[in-house]
Amino acid sequence: MKILFLEDDPVIADIVRDFLSESYEVQHCFDSQTALQYAEDEDFMLYIFDINVPGVSGIELLRSLRDFNDATPAIFITAYQDVEHLKEGFASGANDFIRKPFELEELQVRIENIKRQFSMAEEIIINEQIRFNTLTHKIINEDKIISISAKESGILHYLISNKNRIVSVDEILQNLWEYDEMPSQDTIRTYIKNLRYILGKEHIINVRGEGYRYSN
Repeated sequence: MKILFLEDDPVIADIVRDFLSESYEVQHCFDSQTALQYAEDEDFMLYIFDINVPGVSGIELLRSLRDFNDATPAIFITAYQDVEHLKEGFASGANDFIRKPFELEELQVRIENIKRQFSMAEEIIINEQIRFNTLTHKIINEDKIISISAKESGILHYLISNKNRIVSVDEILQNLWEYDEMPSQDTIRTYIKNLRYILGKEHIINVRGEGYRYSN
């Protein structure tokens, strides 16, 4: 699991980064501008942003990312105790909050909870017969093992992570490809057609004119 960690306090940053690095891949930065650059250049499975950082706040940073259809789950770290910052943070697209000071184990519990919510486990249960391994890019249907491409695996994982929400082809392109490497929309439709054939059309629903929705 790759995490983008934004924290400007060097002491807290070192402690948290060292702890998280025992279980996850962590990219740390001290200011929001650098965090934005990392978010644009690399793929992360989770954002952990301090709110009060140099440059724009963590809240404004997340709001900007959400405006560009970046649906990466996010946890805010904050020293604020008031409800208004809590409301503003959730309105910007946050999935969870943790208030300073906090126990490192509590942060890990919240991360693991995000992983469960967004189906980030190595193996995802599609139904009683079908399982999807996100690391090996294999779909196991009872005793039959089907290998899919890394890009098909990425698309399927993204749809599952955003289950019951309509995801457009443009959103898939923006979140899974670099700008100068984007394939055509027809290529994405071909990938999804193959996934629907393997899993069954009931799991990846084509919403005409809007995109696709994953459903269990």
